[in-house]
Amino acid sequence: MPHIGKEIQELRALLNHHNHQYYVLNEPQISDYEFDQLMQQLIELEQQHPEFADPNSPSQRVGSDINKEFEQVKHRYPMLSLGNTYNEGEIADFYNRISKQLIDEPFEIVCELKYDGTAIGLSYENGQLIRAVTRGDGVQGDDVTANVKTIRSIPLILNGDYPSSFEIRGEIFLPHKGFETLNQARNEAGEAPFANPRNAAAGSLKMQNSSLVAKRPLDCFLYYMLGDQLPSNLHAENLKKASQWGFKIPPHMKVCKTIDEVFEFINYWDTERKNLPYDIDGIVLKVNSLEQQRRLGFTAKSPRWAISYKFKAEQGYTQLKAVTFQVGRTGAVTPVANLNPVFLAGTTVQRASLHNADIINTLDLHENDMVYVEKGGEIIPKIVGVDETARQPGALKVQFIADCPECSTPLIRIDGEAAHYCPNAATCPPQVKGRIEHFISRKAMNIDGIGNETIDLLYRHEYIKNIADLYALTPQQLTGLQRMGDKSANNIVAGLEASKQVNFARVLFALGIRYVGETVAKKLASAFKTIENLMNADMEQLTEVDEIGERIAQSVMAYFANEENRELIKQLKHIGLQLELSDEEQAQHSTALEGLSFVVSGSFSSFSRDELKALIEKNGGKNLSGVSSKTNYLVAGDKIGPSKLAKAEKLNVSIISEDEFKQMINL
Repeated sequence: MPHIGKEIQELRALLNHHNHQYYVLNEPQISDYEFDQLMQQLIELEQQHPEFADPNSPSQRVGSDINKEFEQVKHRYPMLSLGNTYNEGEIADFYNRISKQLIDEPFEIVCELKYDGTAIGLSYENGQLIRAVTRGDGVQGDDVTANVKTIRSIPLILNGDYPSSFEIRGEIFLPHKGFETLNQARNEAGEAPFANPRNAAAGSLKMQNSSLVAKRPLDCFLYYMLGDQLPSNLHAENLKKASQWGFKIPPHMKVCKTIDEVFEFINYWDTERKNLPYDIDGIVLKVNSLEQQRRLGFTAKSPRWAISYKFKAEQGYTQLKAVTFQVGRTGAVTPVANLNPVFLAGTTVQRASLHNADIINTLDLHENDMVYVEKGGEIIPKIVGVDETARQPGALKVQFIADCPECSTPLIRIDGEAAHYCPNAATCPPQVKGRIEHFISRKAMNIDGIGNETIDLLYRHEYIKNIADLYALTPQQLTGLQRMGDKSANNIVAGLEASKQVNFARVLFALGIRYVGETVAKKLASAFKTIENLMNADMEQLTEVDEIGERIAQSVMAYFANEENRELIKQLKHIGLQLELSDEEQAQHSTALEGLSFVVSGSFSSFSRDELKALIEKNGGKNLSGVSSKTNYLVAGDKIGPSKLAKAEKLNVSIISEDEFKQMINL
């Protein structure tokens, strides 16, 4: 079988090459389709020949659905933070200290951009990534190797004359475009958007399910190397070599021989940073010579040979005209500050988010106040302060509204949440239109030809009041709308008819139940099999489903407790939407495990954890999130959670291996 092994190795090398071309050099040589075909070919060969398994195969970048706690790993070299400076005088002081400590010996300063993300240390042995560790407390951090392997710009295997052992450090970040896409998806699922790309990157890296991390468009620049056998005594030269090995090295850096060159670099990027596709919040200065770095040494908290210059967040000063309130699809009411136009970070700003009532109160915002506005690391501008000295006599304090601005329904505030909500989901216009827009979206029912403007026109003409009304639309009604021709109208009607074949899980997602995103919808559809079963489920039954917590369960129960929603389901069923698992999906199920409940813990050789859970459900069993007296079996893999094992033993729950489970379903 040597030829199979050779074919697998050649495919891996080819995929690594094209991955580097696309994600590091931004020079793709083949189409996405061709890349996916090569990847599928590799995955199939690896599945057929597990003896050639390799943890650094490009096929491993999809991540695993195995949830695990992060192991704490001690840094070989302390991962210290840098001292911060905020003005040119402090930069000059740093430069003069270096000169004095080196006794007027010539030295160079490497200036680099300071990326606004989360720090990471990558360890390589014999050209292969073996560990990725977060900063943590600087002495030790979390082992997030599985998550980092999903980031396409980080090489798993190196090329060239690399040292046998070394560490390279850098910053994992989320580009603006990826951040906007991620927040759009969270909004569609009724989840709170991330505040900024930095928080999104840090949160993504600490997710315990690497297959979910793989879906987030994280990127990484590597900017410092450590080890005993580095190719050069100069920091900048080491980064050049690292680029040849396959690393994504920052494109913007400069080796400076004078302090004037340092200031020139800082001043250029203080202006130009607004044109970058990612956030930076300053400049990092490092002595170029590693030998000089060693002589300069460290303080208790930071290196003496490096420092960061933090840009002052660009502020605008303008007047508050009014505070208006927007209602979203889930009924959440967001206050928005309407401002006199002010030019800020490359754009004219006229609106800024105030988030919620607590923010308004903290700012002590009054009518017509003069306010300070920042973008900083935020995509959306925000008010960061009020000039109380400019406040007009008798100005009234801004109050959060008591009633919905769209339908006048009294607002509510749920305990433990910052937002206010309009409870009138049935007839509040933005909520109604928002749910319909979500229903027709690509990841839900995917109905072509209908956009938000068409939904608005249909609603204003009173052709639709809910999602069921879409299916009663006629070509004649549609052609009566502005800029709607016969062909477009017929395409919409055909698209609506085709959507009746969309599977149960996607229909469930399309309903727009709060907190029920794509993944949760799949879990619920698989567990309950029909909409009737789900409608009648209680808290205990819902939270027994894997990954369904009380918050999601309460939201689902509240949705189906509403009589109007139950009537809507009845209409959708009459229309012919798929509100239960199809015959084909049901055919994949057996009754071998009917009436039995399982908890899956640990890692397994034949299946991922999600694959095991899917097999349990397909064979009539039920997945539980935790061990209890209702658990029949604990399927125990390697590195099983000790608390689950102890609880199973205490409750006399049967503990079985992966092989024993396979025997139960005749695999």
